[in-house]
Amino acid sequence: MRIIEDHQELNSLPKGMVLTIGNFDGVHRGHQAILTTARQIAREKQIQVSAMTFDPHPAVLLNPDHAPGILTPLHMKALLLESLSVDVLIVIKDSLKLLNLSPEDFVDQFLMANLSPSVMVEGPDFNFGYGRSGSIETLRQFGTTRNFEIVEVPFVDIASDSENATEKCSSSSIRQLLAEGCPHRASQILGRPFRLVGQTIPGRGIGKQLGYPTANIEATGQVIPAEGVYAGYVVVGDCVEDVVFGGLRRPAAISIGRAKTFLSDHPLLLEAHLLEDNVENLRGKWLGFDLMRFVRRQQRFETEEGLKQQIQKDCDKALNYLI
Repeated sequence: MRIIEDHQELNSLPKGMVLTIGNFDGVHRGHQAILTTARQIAREKQIQVSAMTFDPHPAVLLNPDHAPGILTPLHMKALLLESLSVDVLIVIKDSLKLLNLSPEDFVDQFLMANLSPSVMVEGPDFNFGYGRSGSIETLRQFGTTRNFEIVEVPFVDIASDSENATEKCSSSSIRQLLAEGCPHRASQILGRPFRLVGQTIPGRGIGKQLGYPTANIEATGQVIPAEGVYAGYVVVGDCVEDVVFGGLRRPAAISIGRAKTFLSDHPLLLEAHLLEDNVENLRGKWLGFDLMRFVRRQQRFETEEGLKQQIQKDCDKALNYLI
């Protein structure tokens, strides 16, 4: 997949590609439906698929105090989009000027001047132009006079916890579910488990001292789910590409929380105890933490023995969830 981050390089791209525009945060099942449709059209027409995204998220520029947390930072998003057969990823780095264009100027001065897509594939809630004033219908009208086709992909709905109810796939829903400690519901929207990715960092050594060694990671700018202990899996790799998706999943009890037990300061820790014997040295490795089920909230322990007993209970529960 070719990645374009310099506006000057846009003119080097072939005209007439299939194009889809969006933040694609999480690359969830709704995004996947759009990208699958774009790929099918591109194969029929024997042309390339291009996806345009924004880094940072437009809300960081327009409303920084209310900008959403990020599910998939750019390097992760790019790998996921590549796995869905995107040929060209266009990354808009300085989007403020673009966001302030009227819908018509966005189409004429940017899309047609630089890309001239033959087909655009979007969801029903697609908006563009100043104040998000352009809609999918606006885009369809411009397509009629500018000679590009609009293909609208319906929302992807999943079953809700409420009886006989559904909810549409959205990045905001995933963020909310993770904040509530519901990774299993988030995974239904994502089409895969939510995976925290990071490189191992030195831990406190308390887990090893208690007989439950942990691997600690520093997350790469992702949304951090609700603090607590989770049943999940760990994927180990030598680089970030190895652990963004796929890989051998190894059962683990995963903890997200503040170090309140034996320390006066409270740094946020992301750590996993692999539920298997003879775990190799993971120093310097990249890890992916797949969160499957919430086990319990974090709590303070006054003694090592109390903590040790609880860790064993957590490991037993995690295995029961994962079997």
